[in-house]
Amino acid sequence: MPELCWAGKYDAQGRRTKPLRVALPFQTVETVNESAELRQRALDLFAAGHDPEWRNRLIWGDTRYVLPALLPELAGRVNLVYIDPPFDTGADFSFHVTLPDGEGDWDKQPSIIEQKAYRDIWKDGVDSYLKWFYDTVVLLRELLAEDGSIYVHIGSNLSHYVKIVMDEVFGADRYVNEIVWKRQAAHSDTAQGSRHFGRIHDTILFYALSENRTWNPQYEPYDEEYINAFYRHVEPETGRRYRLGDLTAAKRGGGYLV
Repeated sequence: MPELCWAGKYDAQGRRTKPLRVALPFQTVETVNESAELRQRALDLFAAGHDPEWRNRLIWGDTRYVLPALLPELAGRVNLVYIDPPFDTGADFSFHVTLPDGEGDWDKQPSIIEQKAYRDIWKDGVDSYLKWFYDTVVLLRELLAEDGSIYVHIGSNLSHYVKIVMDEVFGADRYVNEIVWKRQAAHSDTAQGSRHFGRIHDTILFYALSENRTWNPQYEPYDEEYINAFYRHVEPETGRRYRLGDLTAAKRGGGYLV
């Protein structure tokens, strides 16, 4: 079977290297109080046999240590995973702040912990990234329930690599959709003199653990203005609205005339 290889995928003996499995204990740093009414409402929504202590929990840490720590309790029980991994931007996420009252400017550099958590810089380039990503999705796959799904939000510079890794971990037959997320404001990186099209979308790859995936499509009603503009006709017997469509488009050479 064809595969994508990177430095460190196999050891010196040609054996596949396995993800690090160091399960560190969680420590509560902060809790947020809530009213009895909100707590009961959330508990009702979180029912069906789930541990209420996992409700609305935010975990801060490196995935190398967080995911192995989740496995003993949640392996095979997670129904939905949405991940927004780094995009290999090369950014260190320092930021510039102007202080009020003429106190000057201040450059905020990331702390040692923030550098580990937020610097999108990879020692060996794409090789380092792919090793990290592979190890991450292997553990995420173990967390998924039989009817579970995973969505991977990634940039166009890495989506082709990431899809091959996902095919290897989940199986190419578990691929469901590639969702193109076009930015509404379309802040492209083109300017006068640019020699490329605007890069104005991200990609979301949708995979399922099995064919028995949970699928609950969501719908919203059309607004009144849209209905009046496009569904102007009313069926007298039922009062249902409808639109007329043209089914007589001429063909020529296998295509439609425009």
